[in-house]
Formats: sequence, structure tokens, C-alpha cells
Amino acid sequence: MKISHNWLKELLPLTAPVADICKAITFLGFEVEQVIQTGAPRLENVVVGRILTREKHPNADKLSVCTVEVGPAGGVKTIVCGAPNCDAGNHVPVALPGAVLPGDFKIKQSKIRGQASDGMMCAADELGLGEAHDGLLLLPGSPTPGTPINDVLPPGDTVFDIEITPNRPDCLSHLGIARELAAWFKLPLQYPQADFHGVIPESGARPDLLKSVRVEVPKDCPLYTAHVITGVKIGPSPDWLQARLRALGLRPINNVVDVGNYVMLEYGQPLHAFDASLLAGQEILVRRAKDGEKIVTLDGKERVLNHSMLVIADAGQPVVVAGIMGGENSGVTETTTDLVLECAIFQRQSVRRTSKRLALSSDSSYRYERGVDPHMALEAAYRAIDLILATAGGQVVGPVYKVGGEVPWEREIVVTHDYICEKLGFDIPAAEMRAAFESLELVITREEETEKRGPAWTISIPSWRDDLDRPIDLVEEVLRVYGTEKIPSAVLTGPGLVGDDDPAVLFNRRVTEYLVGHDFHECVNYTLRSAKELTGWVSQTAAAELALSNPFVADQSHLRPTLVMGLLDTLRLNQSRGVAVSRLCETGRVFMEHNGQNFECVSVAFVIAEDGERRWLQREAPDFYTVKHHVTALAAAAGVDLANQPLSPTSGVYFGWQEGHSALAGDLNDGWTVRFGLLNLAMVKALGIEGRVFAGVFAMLPDRLPAGQVRRRFNDFSLFPAALRDLALVVPESLPAGEVRDRLRQTAVAVAGTTFAVERVDVFDVYQGAGLPEGHKSLAFQLAFRAVDRTLTDQEVNAVFQRIQDELVSNTDYRVRK
Repeated sequence: MKISHNWLKELLPLTAPVADICKAITFLGFEVEQVIQTGAPRLENVVVGRILTREKHPNADKLSVCTVEVGPAGGVKTIVCGAPNCDAGNHVPVALPGAVLPGDFKIKQSKIRGQASDGMMCAADELGLGEAHDGLLLLPGSPTPGTPINDVLPPGDTVFDIEITPNRPDCLSHLGIARELAAWFKLPLQYPQADFHGVIPESGARPDLLKSVRVEVPKDCPLYTAHVITGVKIGPSPDWLQARLRALGLRPINNVVDVGNYVMLEYGQPLHAFDASLLAGQEILVRRAKDGEKIVTLDGKERVLNHSMLVIADAGQPVVVAGIMGGENSGVTETTTDLVLECAIFQRQSVRRTSKRLALSSDSSYRYERGVDPHMALEAAYRAIDLILATAGGQVVGPVYKVGGEVPWEREIVVTHDYICEKLGFDIPAAEMRAAFESLELVITREEETEKRGPAWTISIPSWRDDLDRPIDLVEEVLRVYGTEKIPSAVLTGPGLVGDDDPAVLFNRRVTEYLVGHDFHECVNYTLRSAKELTGWVSQTAAAELALSNPFVADQSHLRPTLVMGLLDTLRLNQSRGVAVSRLCETGRVFMEHNGQNFECVSVAFVIAEDGERRWLQREAPDFYTVKHHVTALAAAAGVDLANQPLSPTSGVYFGWQEGHSALAGDLNDGWTVRFGLLNLAMVKALGIEGRVFAGVFAMLPDRLPAGQVRRRFNDFSLFPAALRDLALVVPESLPAGEVRDRLRQTAVAVAGTTFAVERVDVFDVYQGAGLPEGHKSLAFQLAFRAVDRTLTDQEVNAVFQRIQDELVSNTDYRVRK
């Protein structure tokens, strides 16, 4: 909303600097987005000049050589000019050498086509006064040559561009902002005075111009008034009216249309004027549009209407889209002599619905959508009639039509002094509160003393403040006027609460640190995926459970069951751009179907792609055990020891994994699940990704995550060397190496006891072939022993090592391979 400083000064004696006004508007609860200066800037060496002679330029057909009187100090100057109106006797602005015009255009003596020119006569745009460049700016009133141009030009204006909050439609007008500033600066507000008050002599009736006004939908149009003005003369508006509209960004049209815009900006009440002769049947009907009905609006576009839209129609067709824009078929033109002035109230929901469906908005619809005060409508209409009579002539004739009426307004709020102080947290004297209410025209109709709560005021709320309906609203009004900058400073105290972050946050933080530390790039992808994409990962039943009821777009119609889908998109994008990235990871929420129910899980996933880049030293290619190592670490961050969990090969067509090269562990009955290994080769190729891709996924129900953060503590270590021993065991071929290693470690720890520690047990070789019984294999382990207080001797280590072998042979079906 643009507000004119000059206009405000007509409504109240405002003398505060512009900076103070901006501060006041801000503290009153609005935002000043920018301050715009209109009119000519301060121009040095630009004076009034009087053209004495005009001669044709000897070397140019479209140029003239003029002699110009520029005052006693400058005498007579010779100036070359190309404007068509540089005629002798005209008074024009002259920029003398040394002047700097807007745009940093410097004036100096020069030669134009061989003719000396000692300055420049100026058009309006060259002085920063609009965009007109069709000729010199002619100065009215024959001002004295040599007078500084700023003393002759009309003063500019300061325009405040203010963002009005949706709950304050009363401030979409100069009167509304003036009320606020009057309260802040404690100044009297001068309302515009109208000479017309709705009284029309009976002899002045002209029913031939408007026979009837009917409203078929009073719910959407609770008030409609129409006044007839005859004998008007359409023409340009007075300069003061045009200047005011231009300052606020509106283009002057003619005196009648400009008055309507002017009153809308002053009161916030939209108006519309019809050419009475163009109303078919001389009647007005407020009705619903018919499906397929059309109207060409004032912007020249044809609009197709439907039955939900409200229109103003004559006897034959719609002439206005109610509350939004008029039609070309009934607007005021140069030939108009008789007017019908409409002033109406339309339901905000109806205007908003029509505006959105037609993709059509206007200054009128902006106000109707937010709410227009019906109790100010007639006052605005009378103000417009006064201005039309003053600028276009004519007279008001009868009959005056008023359909509907102002809904009786009576709203009172009772509030006490102590209630306001309690809510504010500090004390404001009762006299200052009373003054704040009165300055905002919140009339105190009754005041009663209470025993412990101070005076109780019954406040009458004016009709334009529909946003005030509770005592707490009045607390804000008092504070706005009192000034938020006056709130006393105080030391704030509060209990300090010590607590950990949410377990899901801690888990995401731990696994992200691990993966980033292992050269993975962290990614963030959308939670929603397409239905087609899910078919490669989950069953049709699960996909149906994960579908959204009302997706915005087709490719984001399902909740994601795994993070791997987004990581593959990121991998494909980087490969297509030639970015050599092979390790990607992500943490986030996934949604897994289990027994017909969806579960939201905390999840972490990563992918490792084969790196085809040429390097001087090729690293070991990733494989199943690479991803198993990382998945084991991720599960450990959630308190799951994957080494002690049985693994199963993945099977089926639904899970995106390559059969025989991937494994899974756990399910949602356990509260967690793991999948890792090689991704389905055909799927990866179909996505346009080069090479094989390994992946790992861990997901857990949020309530199963361990609470609190595991604190890392220092563990002492031995400074003495370790003693190493190798042991080969012949075991059944089907027995997992991890199970054998665990059994060997348990036995070694039990045998060594507290004598010294078994530091580690590692598999370093697997053999199958000649020399072994059928169906068996040989597993070679290295055992490391260490003591914290001494260097172990061979004798004591060998004794323990032998007992370990004996225990294994006697208690298991393992055989020591010699």
C-alpha cells in the first residue's frame, strides 16, 4: 500500500521528519518496505528561460537554433534544440553549463552540427518528472527568467510503500494510516468533509436513467447503493488530482475514473461508475453469472464466467465482475454525460473465489478480499459525489437506490487496568492507557472501579476495527501506542535443563561421522518416490500401503522404503556430469510395510560404485566384505552386534539386490533390519549407471534406538610386545568362519584366564583341496597374546597355546591341521 506524505498532511498536522514517520509506522505494527521521493530533485544551474527567437539550423533539418533569456546573471544564450515546441515566447527549463541532470548527465558548452550551443532546454523526463519526452516542458504562468527551476516546479512528494498485515484492512487507505499516526503523534485527525449528504430535491428525479436496482444474492452483496449524476463533462482531471495518483503509481484516466480511484485510496472503499446510457433497460441486477457467460473486462480480455461468480448485470448481460473489474461495455467514455455511481459491499469469500478462478486481481478485489467497512460506504460515496461535481460538473438526481443495509454494529470489550499490566509484565499508568484508547477512537463508554483489579473499562469498538474482539487484543493496542521501545529492561531467569538430543539425532550424527570419515559424500534426497520406482524394491502389497492418497505430482506419489533409490539418482547424475564420485551416503526416515502396517524407521544407507578412473596405483576393488564391514559398524552405532546375528541370502524380485551376492539380517519384529551386498545388475544398468554398485542399508524403529550418547573413554594399553601364534583347524565345509573364530576366541580367553590377554583372533587363510577329508576345509587363524606388565616368554605362551588346541579337539569336532 502506497501512502502519500502530502496527503497525510491534509488529514492531520503532521510535521515530523520522514525518518520519524517511518519509525512510527514500524512501531505501530507495519513494515515500511521503501520510501520513494517524487518530483524533481534539487537541480543546480537549472533555471527558467524564455525563448526569444527560433531559427532553422543551417546544417540539420530537424534542429532549431534558439536565443533564450536566462536572467540577469546569464543574459541571452544560444541553444540548439530538437524539440518541436521550442517556439518564441515559451517559458522552459534551461540547464546551463555545469548542471548535472538525473542520470549523472552533465551539461557543457558544445557544438552541434557546427553550431555552438550554450546549454540545453529540457523535457519533463530529463528533469526526473515522469516519462514524457514529446517536447519541452512548458512552464505555466510566465515565471521570471533566471528563477531557479526548483522554485517554479510543484513540490514533490514522499511516498511510503507499506506492507499491511492481513488483519488490518482498515489501513488499506490514507484515512486508516492517518488514524494510526494521529494516535502515535497525539495529533487531531481531520476527516474529509462532504457537502452532499444524500438529500435530493423531488423535482430532480430522473427515473429514465435508472429504473431499478435488484439484488438476487443478498448474502454475497449485503449492501448496494446507486446514485445518478447527470450533465457531467468528461475530461482530464485537475493537475493536483493527477499528480496525487501518479505519485502513488496510478495512471490518470479521466476526471470521473480518477475520482473513484482517489476515494478508494482515501477511504479504502472501491467504487465504480457506469455510463447510464449504456445500461440496457436502465436497470441493475446483482446476480450469479450463468455458466459460459462472457464479459470483456477493462483490461481488454474476454472472461468466461460460471454460476459461482457474482456479477453486476443490466437487462441483457453482465457489465461488471462484482468487486473486481468493470466491463468495456458500460464504462465511462469521452461522450458520457450521465453517470450511475455504484458503492457496494461484497462478501470477501465470493470476491476471493472469483478472483482466483479468473486469475484476475485489482486494487478493488485486494480490498474486498480483506474486508471493507460497510458503515463507511455511504460516506465514501458522498465524498466521491462531491469530487465528481467539482471536477466534472453536473448534478445529482433521483431516485437514489439502496438495497440492503448496514448491519447494526455494536461490539464492546471489558478490560481492567491490572489485566493489561499482567499481560505486559510491567505497569502503565491508567491515565496513559485511557489516552491510548481515546487516540485510537476506542471510546470508553463506562468506567467502574474494582476492588483489586484497578479500573474496569467498557470499550466500544469502531466498525473499522473488526480485528478487535477479545481483551488481549486491547493489550496489544495499548502497547502499540505506548511504544514497545519503552518496555523496561529486565534480567530474564529460567531453570537450566540438561538433556541429551533425541536418540535419532544422536544416531544420525554418529553414523554420518563414521561414513564421512571413510570418504563417503553425504546426500539429501526427497522422501517421496514414484510408483514405478518402487516396483523394483517392494512387493505390490507394500507399494499400495506406501501410496499417498492425494499426491501433488506423479513422480512423488509414494513414501520411500529405502534410501538407496535416492543415492542411485545422485550417483547417476554425477556420472552423467563426469564427476568422479564413487562413495555416497545418506541418513533419513524410511517407511516400511510389515503385516499390512507402515512403520517409520530411522535409516542409514550408502553405495559404493566401481571406480573406473585411471590412476598410477589401482586400489583394491570393493566387494561383499567391504560393505559388510561398514554395515557392521553402522549397526554397532545403534547397539546391534551384527557379528552375532545370522545372515540370510536375499531372494525374490522385489528388493533391488543381486541374488547370491547380497545378504540380510533382522526384521521389524526385532526392531531393526539390515541389507547389504551387490545391487541388481539389470536394475543398475537400466538406470544408466556404469559398473557394479554395492550398497548397505540399516533401518531401525525409533523407539528401539539406545537413549543417551555413548561416551568414549580412554582404555590403557600395554607397552610390551605381543606374542603371535598361528593355528590351522580342519572344520566342516558348511561351518561359517566367523562361528569358528568366535569359538576359538572363547576357548583361548578361558584358557589364558588372568595370566595374560588374548588380544585378537583373526582369520588369514582358507584352504580346500587335496589332503583334507571330503566336505571339510582348513581355516588358518592368528592369535595375539599380550601382557600389560611384562614381555611374554615362549614357554608360558606355548603352554597356553597347547591347552587351547587340546580343549578344541576334545570339546568340538574341529581337528588341528599339522
